[in-house]
Amino acid sequence: MKVEHAVIMAAGLSSRFAPLSYEKPKALFEVRGEILIERQIEQLLESGIPSIIVVTGYKSEMFSYLKHKYPVKLMHNETYNVRNNHGSLYAARDYLPECYICSADNYFTVNPFEREVSGSFYSVVYVQGETDEWCVQTDENDVITGVTIGGRDSWVMMGHVYFDRTFAQHFLRYLLDAHDREDTRDLFWEDIYLDHLDVLEMKARKYREGEIFEFDSLDDLRSFDPSYLDDSRSPILRNIAATLSCRERDIHSIVPVKDGDGLVLGFQFLINGEPFVYRYNDSSIKRLSGALTS
Repeated sequence: MKVEHAVIMAAGLSSRFAPLSYEKPKALFEVRGEILIERQIEQLLESGIPSIIVVTGYKSEMFSYLKHKYPVKLMHNETYNVRNNHGSLYAARDYLPECYICSADNYFTVNPFEREVSGSFYSVVYVQGETDEWCVQTDENDVITGVTIGGRDSWVMMGHVYFDRTFAQHFLRYLLDAHDREDTRDLFWEDIYLDHLDVLEMKARKYREGEIFEFDSLDDLRSFDPSYLDDSRSPILRNIAATLSCRERDIHSIVPVKDGDGLVLGFQFLINGEPFVYRYNDSSIKRLSGALTS
């Protein structure tokens, strides 16, 4: 079947990427000289995908330039700060049949998108050793039969997804049932899918090492794009480096600090093995006496 749409989810806060994500959405980070979401949009356009929907939420105004630069439709996820990513698919629910589901912060070294796709799939990459990613089990036809969070030497869920029409119709029924309920606020859309594996058939599409990347922290990004070692593009980190007379690369192991309601107040970090905390409200920097806590 021909692909009709692509939905790019770009609504999240990405709090683990403090402080860069405090200053701008992760999808708008520059990686190897390109803006993450722009690179993905251009790959979709290059593949002839006719309809691209960008679902925004956090700092949504920073995405407004995209509608002038590219033939994309912007949609706002009103529940981005109270619901997990299933809220973004709910916002774009009318576009799910024959649709790519994409995360705005993925980086594809090779364009993975095709104009014609046969059947629903979730991209997977092989990870050697221990991992805390979502590890898939499949049958002899590569149909996903189960998922565990964390594992070893496993194919893990990473990258784009495709919903064919049948999958989307069934999934939408479960999505509509889950949305707005108090007990489903923290669910990923993948949780809804996994609760109905008996109906929602999806294959694992395997990609080679080095074709799909995602970055969960500044340390991850620095490993992929070394220009971030001494230029984090963050005024906050530049200020910390100047105040503490260190290099930006010396600031690492950043962990967000949240209050009891999940509001991010600042972040902890290490410099030469010493723990510090930075607070957003007053731009204060304080040396801690103990180890970092998550």
